[in-house]
Amino acid sequence: MYRTHTCGELRLADASKTVTLAGWVQRTRDLGGMTFVDLRDRYGITQLTFNTDSDASLRETARTLGREFVVQVTGKVIERQSKNANMPTGEVEIFCSDLKVLNGAKTPPFTIEEETDGGDELRMKYRYLDLRRNNVRKGLELRHRMAIEVRNYLSAQNFIEVETPVLIKSTPEGARDFVVPSRMNQGEFYALPQSPQTFKQLLMVAGIDRYFQIVKCFRDEDLRADRQPEFTQIDCEMAFVEREDILQAFEGMAKHLFKAILGKEFNGPFLRMSYDDAMRDYGCDKPDLRFGMKFVSLTPALSSGEGVDLVRGKGFKVFDDAEVVVGINAEGCAGWSRKQTDALIEFVKRPQIGATGIVFVKWTEEGLKSTVDKFYTPEVLQQWATHFGMKQGDLLCIMAGGAEKTRKALNELRLHMGDALGLRDPWTFKPLWVVDFPLLEKDEESGRWHAMHHPFTSPIPEHAHLLESDPGAVKANAYDLVINGTEIGGGSIRIHDRSMQEAMFRVLGFTDEDARYKFGFLLDAFEYGAPPHGGAAFGFDRWVSLFGGRSDIREFIAFPKNNAGRDVMIDAPSRIDDIQLKELGIVVKG
Repeated sequence: MYRTHTCGELRLADASKTVTLAGWVQRTRDLGGMTFVDLRDRYGITQLTFNTDSDASLRETARTLGREFVVQVTGKVIERQSKNANMPTGEVEIFCSDLKVLNGAKTPPFTIEEETDGGDELRMKYRYLDLRRNNVRKGLELRHRMAIEVRNYLSAQNFIEVETPVLIKSTPEGARDFVVPSRMNQGEFYALPQSPQTFKQLLMVAGIDRYFQIVKCFRDEDLRADRQPEFTQIDCEMAFVEREDILQAFEGMAKHLFKAILGKEFNGPFLRMSYDDAMRDYGCDKPDLRFGMKFVSLTPALSSGEGVDLVRGKGFKVFDDAEVVVGINAEGCAGWSRKQTDALIEFVKRPQIGATGIVFVKWTEEGLKSTVDKFYTPEVLQQWATHFGMKQGDLLCIMAGGAEKTRKALNELRLHMGDALGLRDPWTFKPLWVVDFPLLEKDEESGRWHAMHHPFTSPIPEHAHLLESDPGAVKANAYDLVINGTEIGGGSIRIHDRSMQEAMFRVLGFTDEDARYKFGFLLDAFEYGAPPHGGAAFGFDRWVSLFGGRSDIREFIAFPKNNAGRDVMIDAPSRIDDIQLKELGIVVKG
C-alpha cells in the first residue's frame, strides 16, 4: 500500500506509531539543520520532519522537493514541539526515515491555497489543480452530501429514481436546444433535454406514481453566475396529487436538507405569497425577504382607482405623467451623503436597469428635506412619511414611470441597498412559496401567447374555462420555491386531459399538425388513462451554492464552463474534422 494513514487523521494518541503517508507537497521550510515539509492530501495536512543529524542524505533529498511534488514517506509519529492549534493534526509530526518521490511537478501557475493568486480563467484552465484547494474540494463534498440526503429523503417517501433519455426530440418551448446530428439518420437531429418534462409525465401514465432523478439538463442560453449550459436538477413527479400535496412533500425535503446539512430547523410552514403580491410589493417574482424595504405606492391603482394619490397635481411633471410613483424606506440612512445618493442614481441609470432617477426624502434633526421641496410642502412630505411609516433618521427612495419597468428598477435598487447595508446575510434563510403565476404571457411584437412555465402547466381549476376565451386572465396551478431571492425550483400541476392539452397548444399558436408532430406521443398517452399528476424540479447547483454561502454555482461544479460557455481546460466546443462532418452529412459554412 502507498499509505497506512491519510494526511488528516493522525493525532497525539498515534505517537510512536510507524506510518506511511502519500500526498502532495504543500510547502517546505529550512530551519538550521532541519527541513519541514507540509504534506497534503484530500483529508488534510501533516507536517514531516527531516533532520541532518539523523540522516543528512535524506534531509538533502527533502530540500529538493518542490511545491506539488507527489511523495511517499515513512516515519514515526512524534509530538510536535511547536504545536499548531489551527490544524487538526497540529499536535504531531512525522519524523521521517524514508522518502520516495513518486512524481515531480512543474511550478503551478497559481498557489494551491484557499486564498489563491489565480484569476477565474486561469483556475478554470487548470481546474484539476484548482480542485486540490481545500475550499473548492469542500464544495464538492457539500454537493455529495446533499445528493445523498436528497436520495435518502425521497426514497423514504416512496419515490423511485428512474433514468430518462439524454438524446430526445427537439421541442419549441423554453430556451434554445442543444442539438446532436444523427449519423444513421442523416439530416435529422436529436436534442439534449432541457428537462425530462414529458418523460416524467409519461412515467405517471405508466403507473410509476412517485418518480425522481438527479439529472443533467441542457439549455443553450446566455450565462451568468447561477446559470450554466449544462446543469443538474432534482427532478420529481407525483400522481394522484393536488398542489397542496406537492408543496407539503417538497417543503419537507427542503426542511430535511436544512437540518441534515446546516443543522437548521424550520418549525412552522414556509411563507406563501401570490405572484401578484410579489410583483406589487417587491417588483420581482423571487423576493429576498431577509430584510424589509417593502414597496409603498404614492399613487392609487389606475385600474381600480383605489387608494389616495399623494403626488399628482402639484406641478412636478415626472410624477404627474407617471403610471406609478413607488418607493422604499431605507431605515437609518438619512445620514447618507450627497455623494452616496448620487451613486444610487448612477446605479439605477445603468443600461441594464434603465431608470431615469430617484427622488430622495430625508428625515433629519432639522425635519423632512426632499430633492423636490419646490413642488411639495412640508405638510405633503409629512403625509408621505406617514404613508411609508417613516421615522427620524430614515431615507425614502422614490421612483416613477411605467408600472412594470419602475417596479423592476426599484427591485434592483432595493437589492443593491440591501447589499450596501449588510442586510443579506448568506447564513440567514427566508424561504417562501410563490404561487398563482399567470399561465401565459403575451409577446407584444408578435401578438403570440407563450407559456410562462411550459405548455404542460394546468390552469387553476376555476380558470380552466377561460383558457381560449380570455387567456390573459388565467392563473397557472404553479408554484416556485424561493430562498433569499433565488429561485431554487418550481413546478406545477400538469394537464392530464388530451382535450385540455390540445386547447393549450391552440392558444400557443400550434396548428393541429404541429402539435401532432411535436407532441403526438404525449397526446396519445393521455388517451390511455392518464392520472392527475404534478411535480417540481429544483436547481441542484443553485441549492448547493446557497448552502455553501456563495452566489457562483461554478464553485460547486467539478468542471464548469466559463461565461462564454467554453470549457477552457479541454478547449471545447471545438471544430471536428472533415471526415466526421462527411459521415454526419453536414457542411460548415463560414
